[in-house]
Amino acid sequence: MKLLTIKKEDKWVLGVQEEVGIIDMEKALSLHPKEGVPTTIIDVIHGGAKVMDILSTYLKELPLQKDSPFVQKPQHIEWGPAVTQPSKIICVGLNYRRHADETNSSYPEVPILFNKFNNTLTGHNCSIEIPKVTHKLDYEVELGLVIGKKAKYVSREEALEYVFGYCTVNDLSARDLQTRTQQWLLGKSCDDFSPIGPYLVTADEVGNPNNLAIKTIVNGELRQNSNTSDMIFYCDEIISYISQHMTLEPGDLILTGTPEGVVLGFPEDKQVYIKPGDIVTVEVEKLGALTNTFIEEYR
Repeated sequence: MKLLTIKKEDKWVLGVQEEVGIIDMEKALSLHPKEGVPTTIIDVIHGGAKVMDILSTYLKELPLQKDSPFVQKPQHIEWGPAVTQPSKIICVGLNYRRHADETNSSYPEVPILFNKFNNTLTGHNCSIEIPKVTHKLDYEVELGLVIGKKAKYVSREEALEYVFGYCTVNDLSARDLQTRTQQWLLGKSCDDFSPIGPYLVTADEVGNPNNLAIKTIVNGELRQNSNTSDMIFYCDEIISYISQHMTLEPGDLILTGTPEGVVLGFPEDKQVYIKPGDIVTVEVEKLGALTNTFIEEYR
């Protein structure tokens, strides 16, 4: 199932992508009420298989037609982040072989972990202000993993059973801030630095996450073009490793690293960082394309 978030004024509403269009669950329930049906993406994730069954049954009962009042066209909604309230956003650095090669970095022996915060979350088609404090804003397409049930001391063999679904993420990075100190956090955690979406796709529709095409397009030009099979640490290994050190909760988001082709990887005289007016699309196979336009910061 392809789930999404619709932004309505000051709240997030659950949407579901169906063949006829996007189902606005709040609107659908106002016209066709039923107990126990979720209205936010967090309700679905925390509810697990039981709530997914309720949602699936409800959708089958709806009179789904293109002209139904609860069916929206993608261009008519305001997209929110596909995951809205993770208790943790954990990122893996230098996790693609050819990305490590392009930055002249040695392959890590264990996953390099850092974190981001909820202030970085935004959605598909949202404009992103380039912070005044950076002159080197870079894109990073990444596969996002969303945890579906509490995970602690999980084996690698069982790790993918704890995944609710997957999403496309742009791990935006202010390189001049990131390299100011040995800690990367400052360059990774400015506002709206983690656009996520357009969808959160349930694990059953994705299959093997370690063999998905992944790419970035900037102003129509292909910049990153790789496959998750180039990861140094695969998804199951990442989840298992993190769970040995901290408890993963439903809704937690893990960003699994970016492939080669980032601006930082080019020779210095060819590095052209994101500027106002740029349109960046990041895409992961089966998960959809996430597009954002970058603008000057007005604050």
